[in-house]
Amino acid sequence: MKAYFIGGGIGSLAGAAFLVRDAQLPGRDIVIYEAQPLVGGSLDGALLANGAYSLRGGRMLTTDHYECTWDLLSSIPSLERPGLSVRDETIAFNAENPAHSKARLVDRNRFKVDVSHMGFSARDRLELLKLTEASEETLGNSRITDWLSPKFFESNFWYMWQTTFAFQPWHSAVELKRYLHRFMSEFPRIETLAGVKRTVYNQYDAIVQPLTDWLKRQGVQFVRGTRVTDMALESEEGRVRVRQLVLDRDGRTANVRLEDGDLVFFQNGSMTDASSLGSMTEPPPRLTKKDSQGWTLWETIAQGRPEFGNPAAFNSSIPESYWLSFTVTCRDPLFFDRMEAFSGNRAGTGGLVTFKDSNWLMSVVLYHQPHFAGQPKNVQVFWGYALHPDRVGNFVAKPMSDCGGADILKELCGHLNFDPAVFADAICVPCRMPYITSMFMPRNLTDRPLPVPKNSVNLAFVSQFVEIPDDVVFTVEYSVRAAQMAVYQLMKIDRPVPPITRHDKSLAVIFATLEKAFA
Repeated sequence: MKAYFIGGGIGSLAGAAFLVRDAQLPGRDIVIYEAQPLVGGSLDGALLANGAYSLRGGRMLTTDHYECTWDLLSSIPSLERPGLSVRDETIAFNAENPAHSKARLVDRNRFKVDVSHMGFSARDRLELLKLTEASEETLGNSRITDWLSPKFFESNFWYMWQTTFAFQPWHSAVELKRYLHRFMSEFPRIETLAGVKRTVYNQYDAIVQPLTDWLKRQGVQFVRGTRVTDMALESEEGRVRVRQLVLDRDGRTANVRLEDGDLVFFQNGSMTDASSLGSMTEPPPRLTKKDSQGWTLWETIAQGRPEFGNPAAFNSSIPESYWLSFTVTCRDPLFFDRMEAFSGNRAGTGGLVTFKDSNWLMSVVLYHQPHFAGQPKNVQVFWGYALHPDRVGNFVAKPMSDCGGADILKELCGHLNFDPAVFADAICVPCRMPYITSMFMPRNLTDRPLPVPKNSVNLAFVSQFVEIPDDVVFTVEYSVRAAQMAVYQLMKIDRPVPPITRHDKSLAVIFATLEKAFA
């Protein structure tokens, strides 16, 4: 028996680990195909040729949720702290560096906004309650703006919730409802981000590297530079089985024949597909799925098979699903010193600082240093992103989409009223991600396949684009949970998948949420 994973993101890595740990499948019988030089998918982090670091993003973690993720990481040894798992290492790190933001929102006058109250009107509360309690059948493929009035989107709550989780007003009302339930325990502390947990380094070094190291030691095969371009599917009495994979290895075609007991786990879709990097002087190229072909396989196998989902629901409107991030590498401590003094937070304890009046809706976060394994002591790295990059800046007379790193740093200095000299020896690397919030797009229930479609014999889907009741996309947890569900179902493992913790059923959480809503 062999298991083949298409794509090397966290869903595939987790699925391979569950096969080894819980299904006792020998690692030598597991193959992971990845088109890129590195595995990890969206959990990336890299040192570029010019000495600057680059991150496409950083995923929020919490120890009050993410049940499958912590279950997985409790079995993966730390690379730097012998005797500790990655889970233990992460919990210890956060105990030493607790988060408590003191500058969550900053206005146009560089005042730190009083975010002790949510800024709701009575109408806002009623509309939010109505959305939260509506059934998913009622919400259907409606947008958030179909349920909430314009003034709601000027509240402190919306600025904080939107930028913490990267929602746009035109995104799916169902996804916002799920977030409000899944993270209800975060609602009473959304202004401090006290529930947010960070990994010791960026998530490539802190999660992907130790997980990959463990899988390699189990004998799992990683085949990089290889794209799976097609599947030969066989239908028999309404059941679908994968019989062959077609590979493209550096322009050469190869076929892999599957035996009756073999399994395929497919990462359908990618939120970082067609992403591109710019430089200090040049904006990132405007790529689409035609340039990357990252959606092609899902589109191919879903034709005529509604049970395999509908990728067009997610990848058809780049203006509604993209934003820009940027990574800044500083070789002078001046910016970090000024920012720590302004915010009142030591780097690594403050979380996002959002400039609420920014035309770009820009946010930045100062990580605990070093943020990369092997990062020099004289180097500091921080990250930022903007939800409205097609709008003209407040201090730079062009859209962020047309800006190189130098322009982005100029805009940031304008919002902070800092002398540009704080970035005299800094490199800012902008990153365009056309599909980064594609999983939030309005959709119908059938647009996402189940992790194991009902008519599938040996094919599972492990990604952000599957349907898991009650859980929320745009999280590491979603991919890990999809992988665990798929592995357990196909392998008939007699061990329960860790249940979703229903904080929204806790009376203490409900009362704290109501108290915050009326503050």
